[in-house]
Amino acid sequence: MVPAPELLARARLLVAPELSAPLVRELERITGRGAEPLGDGEPAAGPLLCVGAALPGGLRTDRLLWFHSVNAGTDPLLAAGPWPAGALLTRTVGRMGERIAQYVLGWVLAECQSVPEFTAQHARAHWERLPTELVAGQTALIYGTGRIGAAVGRLLGACGVRTVGVARTTRFGPPPGTARVVPGFDRVIGAAEDTEPLGEARWVISTLPLTGATEGFFGAGRFAALRRATFVNVGRGATVDLGALEAALRDGRVRRAVLDVLPTEPAAPGDPVWQMPRTVITSHSSGITADEDVLVDFTACWDAVAAGSRPGLTVDVGRGY
Repeated sequence: MVPAPELLARARLLVAPELSAPLVRELERITGRGAEPLGDGEPAAGPLLCVGAALPGGLRTDRLLWFHSVNAGTDPLLAAGPWPAGALLTRTVGRMGERIAQYVLGWVLAECQSVPEFTAQHARAHWERLPTELVAGQTALIYGTGRIGAAVGRLLGACGVRTVGVARTTRFGPPPGTARVVPGFDRVIGAAEDTEPLGEARWVISTLPLTGATEGFFGAGRFAALRRATFVNVGRGATVDLGALEAALRDGRVRRAVLDVLPTEPAAPGDPVWQMPRTVITSHSSGITADEDVLVDFTACWDAVAAGSRPGLTVDVGRGY
């Protein structure tokens, strides 16, 4: 629900303490009011406009008009407690799609140029020519056809990779699996029809959010359909059954895994995930949000709300994205 102008005009601006001082000053300038700390205690009376990553339980009331998340993923925010009825939730995406797309392309090209193998040879002072491969003409199956998935598709497509988007649900246009054009993809299918494409893919890339429907989405069934594909997860860790992934790595169905996200973060030094074969784990760093991203996206949302429109970055709290 878009906040009424008279309520928004009276709303107190609460900002998370971890936000930088320059960003807070810009938020104050845009909203035309001073900022107060977003903490566990309930502030004085009045409607609330909050900016941060987490919403304390004391603020999950009908006083909340609008919460703008500084993160793209809002699953921890929604999982922490009931969302106040009628409160607007928007999120920050910024240039995250561009950053994540470069991360994915970097690993795709590194693999095709045998960078991991050459790095291992260097550590042994060993000289040996290794085969390389071209990316052009090969297929990437990209789960998630939103802003981030489309950005990955566009960049891979620019290198000649055939991109197939997999939409679990659709928010706009015809249903998944019907003929439709989605920028960033050569073809879009529904999740229920992915068995054959999984067997054809050279890379399987997940940008899926975490919802009740996507938890454990990549399990034994989907990994069994692979034929030596590399699996890259830049979405959410809990969308993957790590036991099923490890089994697929050991039997060769998965050639390699690149995991920027895990079900539990950070992984402790003794966590078995570090021992998974042919796997690289990065520290949830493929799409780090910058102050500029928060500022640009909050400004766009503010302008939309001021015009009485639903911001494009609104989160459907029922779906979780």
